[in-house]
Amino acid sequence: MTDYEQFIDGVKRKTGIDLALYKEAQMKRRLTSLYEKKGYRNFVEFFQALEKDRDLMNEFLDRMTINVSEFYRNGKRWEVLQNKIFPMLLQTSKRPKVWSAACSTGEEPYSLAMVLSHHIPLSQIGILATDLDENVIQKAKLGLYPERSLAEVPKDVQAKYFEKEGQFYKVKDEIKRTVTFKKHNLLKDKYDANFDLIVCRNVMIYFTEEAKDEIYMNFSKALRPGGILFVGSTEQIFNPARYDFEVEDTFFYRKK
Repeated sequence: MTDYEQFIDGVKRKTGIDLALYKEAQMKRRLTSLYEKKGYRNFVEFFQALEKDRDLMNEFLDRMTINVSEFYRNGKRWEVLQNKIFPMLLQTSKRPKVWSAACSTGEEPYSLAMVLSHHIPLSQIGILATDLDENVIQKAKLGLYPERSLAEVPKDVQAKYFEKEGQFYKVKDEIKRTVTFKKHNLLKDKYDANFDLIVCRNVMIYFTEEAKDEIYMNFSKALRPGGILFVGSTEQIFNPARYDFEVEDTFFYRKK
């Protein structure tokens, strides 16, 4: 067994996270650069340190989860969501059940609330936002972002739902109240059901084909018939019928 395989086993025992389900070359490269930066020589030494140092464990979890996000990322897709997908969903559900899976630092679920607010009052909006990393969930709850994160936010939305604080922008409390953040492992934890919309973008590219297959199966089961899965711009599903999906629009898949 290699030192990386030993590391995978140790991490799975300690955290429940199975690194074997992530693409090995990418994950190894990311974690090797971290342990070298910290002065460790191999994965065995690194794991021994992780067991003793909570701060190092948190930094490790940050490094293995990909926390690159921004509001209204790939803006044209959000226009489709606002002008086509939500109006369609609202025909059958007056309070859509929405899940932002692997939500990172919160830009995505807050964007969902802002887009949905064009159609229904904020008091009727409830979005579940989940991530594996407790650190990013805490950042998401804070709702404070650098200006570059807002590059694609329409100016009227920015004026309505953000407050400037020094060099940063803070999401207003009325938007924050629409989102419930929880820790969730897509590869291990139970999925809720009867969602109208599941958004999982720019995350699947880091998983093995086997892991992706399992997650898409679980998303399909978690959606109600007619519900929509919204994926990232590099994550087109080439065999949607396998998961009982039909293409609704580019990067939007409807559950049959």
